[in-house]
Amino acid sequence: MYNIKLLNKIAKVGTDVFDENYTYGDNIESPDAVLVRSASMHDMTFDKNLLAIARAGAGVNNIPIDRCAEDGIVVFNTPGANANAVKELVIAGMLLAARDVVGGINWVKENSADPDIAKSVEKNKSKFAGIELRGKKLGVIGLGAIGGPLSNLARHLGMEVYGCDPYITIDAAWNISRDVKRVKTRDELYEVCDFISIHVPLIKNDDPNVSTVKMINADAFAKMKDGVILLNFARDLLVDDDALAEALASGKVRKYVTDFPNAKTANMDNVIAIPHLGASTEESEDNCAVMAAHELRDYLEIGNIKNSVNYPDTSLPHSGDYRICVLHRNMPGIVAKLATVVADEKLNIANMINRSKGDYACTIIEINGTLPESSVQKIREVENVIRVRIIE
Repeated sequence: MYNIKLLNKIAKVGTDVFDENYTYGDNIESPDAVLVRSASMHDMTFDKNLLAIARAGAGVNNIPIDRCAEDGIVVFNTPGANANAVKELVIAGMLLAARDVVGGINWVKENSADPDIAKSVEKNKSKFAGIELRGKKLGVIGLGAIGGPLSNLARHLGMEVYGCDPYITIDAAWNISRDVKRVKTRDELYEVCDFISIHVPLIKNDDPNVSTVKMINADAFAKMKDGVILLNFARDLLVDDDALAEALASGKVRKYVTDFPNAKTANMDNVIAIPHLGASTEESEDNCAVMAAHELRDYLEIGNIKNSVNYPDTSLPHSGDYRICVLHRNMPGIVAKLATVVADEKLNIANMINRSKGDYACTIIEINGTLPESSVQKIREVENVIRVRIIE
């Protein structure tokens, strides 16, 4: 029996994934796993029984990722589950910025008491005139689950699309239209594009070549076309707010559309601030909940890892009598030490896999025959091993 603690309201189609071997709710004590959306977990104390946390969404800034890795807690997210919802909102943001729809709506409300408003509309509508998307150049930074489909949709709208993503996966590349022009550097986008949309993760790192914090800064703005429209539906810290304020004031940036308003941007002129609605659709919440629940089941029941942000994707068919799942630091020689223990204990290996991701790794060993507890204990004692689970 597995116990799942819900820190937020989770769509029923997600909790329906759990069968009679699961109990779930917001009052679960000593859970095996946690299912969360937006609740902050940074100040939480985790029980030693906690094996996994699944975030029903893409961003995991509400979860202490590094602390979880050190404790052998696998953290999952649901990449792509809300991609369509975000993609559609980005298109809406482009239209709102290109045509002053918001200003026009506000004008109508302000003049709603005017009995001659129909005539006034014809006199004043020119104040809210804008541009069309067709024929304009869109630069997409990051061609993953959202940026790739956005590029394809923009092409269907008649836009000329430039994409930049040095880390693009093969699967993502296959799904991008051949009409999307791939460029090697962001500077190439800045020079030619009328619209620029950011779709990269927030990475805090001392290496400026790795960090994405304030990647859109004064230097970047200086390279952009005058009157560019910037869209940020990824994370607010990707943009330097002070540099943005200057770019808006000078006219370098015509409009800034963001789904992550903060105290600064919410008070800037020519900013269209949306209250983090990117994934706020019924379909998106259902998709995220279902994906997160399946990730937890796969890990709890079989030990397979998919879509983890702190441990590597590791998958192996469960064909043996016992499965040894080892989470460990990614250090030289650990796999050899594990294999030595298994050999010395005369355990029969049916299958084995090792994967690493950054500072951490996962090794799964399928065993046929008996598996004494004394053998398991010796595996636990291997240096740099963090957690060992046995699945029958």
